[in-house]
This record gives sequence, C-alpha cells and structure tokens, in this order.
Amino acid sequence: MNHIYVDSEFAPLRRVVVTQSEFVIPTKQEKFSFLTKEFLENEAPGGLFGDLFPDKQRLWEQERADLVAVLQKYGVEVLRPRKMTDYEKTHDPASGAANFFVRDPFFTVGPYLIEGALRFRHRRDEVFPVRDLLMKEGFDSDAIYVALPKPDTSDGPDSQKGPFLEGGDVLVYGKNIFVGKSGLASDDGGYLWLKHLMEPQGYTVTQVPLLPNVLHLDCAMSLVRDGLMIVAEKALLGGIPAVFADWDKIIVDPEEIQYLTINGLPINERTYLTDYAFKDTIGKELKKRGITVEYVHFDISRSFGGSFRCSTQPLLRE
Repeated sequence: MNHIYVDSEFAPLRRVVVTQSEFVIPTKQEKFSFLTKEFLENEAPGGLFGDLFPDKQRLWEQERADLVAVLQKYGVEVLRPRKMTDYEKTHDPASGAANFFVRDPFFTVGPYLIEGALRFRHRRDEVFPVRDLLMKEGFDSDAIYVALPKPDTSDGPDSQKGPFLEGGDVLVYGKNIFVGKSGLASDDGGYLWLKHLMEPQGYTVTQVPLLPNVLHLDCAMSLVRDGLMIVAEKALLGGIPAVFADWDKIIVDPEEIQYLTINGLPINERTYLTDYAFKDTIGKELKKRGITVEYVHFDISRSFGGSFRCSTQPLLRE
C-alpha cells in the first residue's frame, strides 16, 4: 500500500489530516460575502476566538473530536497539525491568524503532496502548523513534495497578484483534476501552475468558473461515488464538467451553498459524512441511492465557512 496517494474524492479513505480549531479574529475586518449571518455573531474587535467565545470554542473542539471518532470507526488513520505558537497568535493582530481548515493550505493528487497559497491575509500562514507533518510525510515516503510560488506582495500585504491555489478548489477524479475559480480563492496563476505541473504526468486539469460568492469548488460540487454527485449546478458558470454529464445528480440550490450543504466527506464509495442539519435533504437523497450516511453536528465549523471536507485533507485514498 502507498503511504501517500489520492486516486479520487471517494476512493477509500485510509489516512487523513484533521484540522485544529484555532482562529485569531483580525482587527482589520475583511469582507466575507460567502458567509452566513451566523458568522456575524462571531464578529469582535479582534482576538483569539476561544478567549472571546469560550462556550463556542468548546463546542467547536467537540465537533472536530466527533469527526475524528467517526473516521476512526472506519479504520482511518488520523493525523493532526500542531497548535499555533503564542507568536503566531499575536504577532499580526491586524491580519489575524487561522488554523481551522486544513483542506486549503495543501492538497494531494496521486503521489503529489502540494503546498498551495491562500488569498485571505489571515490564512496566508496557515500552512506552518502543518509544515512539519508535511515534511515528515513527504520525506519518509515516495511522495513528490512541491510548493506553489509565494504570492507576490509587491503592492503591499493586501496584494491580489497571486498566484493563489487553495485545496478547497481542487477536486480529483482519477486523472482528472478540477480547479474552481470564483475570485475569492484560487486564480488563473494557480490554475496554470498546476496545469503545467500535472498535465505532463498524464493528468487533465480543468478550470471551473464559479459564482462570485462561492468560496471554493467543494462548496458547489461533491463527488460521492462513481456515477453520483451532489451539485449546485447554477453555481457553475460553465455548467457541470462534461466528464460528469451522465452521472446521477443530487441538485442543490445555490442559496444553500453558504450553509455548506454540499461540503460533506465521502469515507468510501458506500459511506458519506454530513451534518445532522441535512438529514432530511442530502441525507435522505443519499439513502435512496444506497449510501450509508454518518452524521455529526458541525454548526460552529460551518459558521466559519467550512465543513467536513474543509476540515480534512487526505493523505491516502486508494
């Protein structure tokens, strides 16, 4: 068995990184058009979320513990990033800091372990809590460990020159890689870098334009098993990619994207993990199609704009 390899979104999950629950709210607030009104309840002048909202912090940590318990129930090996240091939490209060959605700082395609580059200022250093783990995994295996060029900040710390490439925008289906682009995360530079890297290795890399209020592709499309997907078709500006034309589709309204309705996690082709909030919608439709559905309450995590896929990054799916 390989140590690091991702064949598809739904190949049996063997090894995975599950995120921590840390967020330093920036004193300089950014505009988050993709978030729900629930996030506004978390707004504060700035500071460590756990200090400002200790009850919510405990619930948030419990959500991730419940996620780990479900994964271990299916025999999945779970790894965790380290916690942020005091310096990481305090050195740039204007920008804030994050260690809460491990899907985005890096991603895995086949044997490639790839560090991305994040657009929002409070997330640009989010790779560092997981960097030691990446180096160990990369150097102790046959993985090909590479990193995107650092984004250009010649215009200042808020520069949008990129390149940006975030794991939430990257979906894998065999030799097909799909990269989302809404203007909020990954950009043309990140897409072209990945295309240049992977197409000589036999992959096809396709950019998927999204509505401008959709953060990542995995908020609009989830591949459940071969031949079955959950999708907000109207959020895909160029339509559903042709390779999925004949698939059975569970259609979700674009208005549901901000609640992370689509951001569930296939554990394997027969088992899917989602929130209890979607038991009578997504869960019901999956059950009709013979999928076993596992449920975890994930309200706090979803209020930050990410759910089960965002909270995990597979190292081995085959």
